[in-house]
This record gives sequence, structure tokens and C-alpha cells, in this order.
Amino acid sequence: MPALGMKGSKSDDRTPGAVPLGHPALVVLAPGGRSLDRVREPAKGCRACDLWKTATQTVFGEGAKRATMMLVGEQPGDQEDREGRPFVGPAGKLLDEALTAAGIDRNEVYVTNAVKHFKWVAAQRGKRRIHKKPRQSEIEACRPWLEAELDLIRPRVLVCLGATAAQALFGRDFSVNRQHGEPVETGLAKYALATFHPSAILRAPDLGARHELMRSFIADLRRAAEFARSARAA
Repeated sequence: MPALGMKGSKSDDRTPGAVPLGHPALVVLAPGGRSLDRVREPAKGCRACDLWKTATQTVFGEGAKRATMMLVGEQPGDQEDREGRPFVGPAGKLLDEALTAAGIDRNEVYVTNAVKHFKWVAAQRGKRRIHKKPRQSEIEACRPWLEAELDLIRPRVLVCLGATAAQALFGRDFSVNRQHGEPVETGLAKYALATFHPSAILRAPDLGARHELMRSFIADLRRAAEFARSARAA
């Protein structure tokens, strides 16, 4: 599998598994270490960036170990941070609804995030924890975990949910608004595309905008489902 380095970044020449010395994801290269379970365990204690200090726990990916399709979001949210599982909060429920509408069984896909810890700021009032977009350095610190997941799952269809995941994997110039649903040429999977993050749909300014985003979201996932059928038939 080719490198995941982004355009214009210093990581352009990296190969899968070429992770920083001392990074716990190096276990994926060790004899007997090539399994999701053996990678997930050291991820629990990851200290590659400072996000672990305010997060409850690492939220690793989950799903079918030989999934045809892999979905990559930005980072876990409040509920995911508390439960330790990806896409189980409001955005996850909306994702499940869209997957069903697109004819995709969530039990047959693998879902994860580019960043494995919840980044948040306290609300000005109350005890709510408000999502905060991760910095580039935090995305890079988490990259070895995502590389390990891609290397082990080897999806034939890759779907990026939102700008953070899309720009991490397809390049910093990628625009989800302009290019969602369009096939992307990448060595990461036979078929690849990006679509909106379900949380963007939840944040839509009005009901009309939400319905339009949801319609586009489902259409993009249906295209991913078509790619998956093609990949399985090949």
C-alpha cells in the first residue's frame, strides 16, 4: 500500500508502517502483531499528542475485519469518548440512517476516525463539552494508527466523511463541497470518494438545508455501495 503523505507535507515519502521511532503503532510491524486487536491494545495508551490529557479514552475503529468498505471520519465526539466506540452519538445515528437508505449494512463495513481522541472545549454555560477541530500536528500524530487500520483492513472502497479525513488522505486542496461523490484516484483503495460528515448535516442552518445535505449524503453513499458491489464482483 502506498504512502499516506499529503501533498506538500514532509510525509510524502513515507511508506505504510514507516512510523516515528517509539510510536506504539510500531507493533503492527512486529512478528505476530498484524491484527487489529494487537494494534488496538497499544492505541489505548497512545501519548503521541496532548489530546489524551483531556479525553476519556482512545476511540479506535471497529467493524468487519475484512470489510470491503472503510469509512473514515474526523474524530470521536462526546458520546464516543465516553463509550469508547466510533459513531455512536447523534452523528452516528444519522450515519446509520443514511447507510440503511443507501443499502449498506454497517455490520459489514469498518468505521474509524483520522484522530482517535476527542478534542473539546468547555461550554461557556453548563457542563457540555464542545467539539473543537484537531490541529494538523494532532492529525499527523494519529496518522500511524490510521495507516495501520488501512494496512490491515485493505478496503476496496474508501469513504472519507468530512473535510478533515478527506484532506488527510486525498490532499490539503481537496474540497468536500465541490468534490463530494466524485471518484478519487488514490492507491489507498480501488475506489475512493468523500462525502459530508454527518455532524455537518446536524448543524445545517434550517430544515431545508438539512434535507438537501442528507439527500446528497445518501446519494454519495449509494455510489460507494455501487463501488463495493463492483469490487466484490471483480
